[in-house]
Amino acid sequence: MQRMSKKEHKKLNIPTVAKSGFFWFALLLLIVCSVLYLPTVTSVSSSVDGRELPIYCVKTPKKQAALSFDAAWGNEDTQTLLDILAKYNVHATFFMTGGWVDSYPEDVKKILAAGHDLGNHSQNHKNMSQLSDEECKQELMSVHSKVKELTGYEMFLFRPPYGDYDNHVIMNAKDCGYYPIQWDVDSLDWKDYGADSIIQTVTQHEHLGNGSIILMHNGAKYTKDALETVITTLQGAGYELVPVSQLIYREQYHMDHEGRQIPDSK
Repeated sequence: MQRMSKKEHKKLNIPTVAKSGFFWFALLLLIVCSVLYLPTVTSVSSSVDGRELPIYCVKTPKKQAALSFDAAWGNEDTQTLLDILAKYNVHATFFMTGGWVDSYPEDVKKILAAGHDLGNHSQNHKNMSQLSDEECKQELMSVHSKVKELTGYEMFLFRPPYGDYDNHVIMNAKDCGYYPIQWDVDSLDWKDYGADSIIQTVTQHEHLGNGSIILMHNGAKYTKDALETVITTLQGAGYELVPVSQLIYREQYHMDHEGRQIPDSK
């Protein structure tokens, strides 16, 4: 076999060197672009020390708080609550079970038409932490499909029944496209202590502050009697009452150990 001369060997490798140089230039360009544009990529984290947390409240400089109502059983007072909210131009969030949606479809439509959030409270109000991954997703998506078919609305807020959750509940909710929502101010209206107790519990709560999420129930005995004073007291203290969907961050956030949603630094 005839051996190549050094000159011929150099000529043969010119294209290879050129290709190799182009490859490394392209790779370098890709890295630079990735670094430059990486901060614009959506970044969310609900994990704190290995625990997945729902949103209990939100860190915000705005003096805002959110009223939320769990709807799982009764319906006698829903229209009264809607009338009071409308009187003070307040929009809230209603977390509904599938059974409640089945029983009161026209009220679901009324809530949405009045400008309130429709939230998911599971199909059967079970302890979600005791269910399998598949059962968790069925509990969520069954209600989701019903509400979508009924109203055209795509729900994205989920409150676990009884406030019961663990890592797999939170991750399954997120897999289904939901933001898990808890609360940091419990009105304790479900204890039926009376309207004055509800008013005092909410308006003087130690955790009440910017970004608070307040838990109430549409079917509790005295909620309708307390709601107007709760609203006027909070508004008198300078709070703007907004639905949960307007309070939370949808992207670029992380959580602290108390379940407070914190926007990432820009």
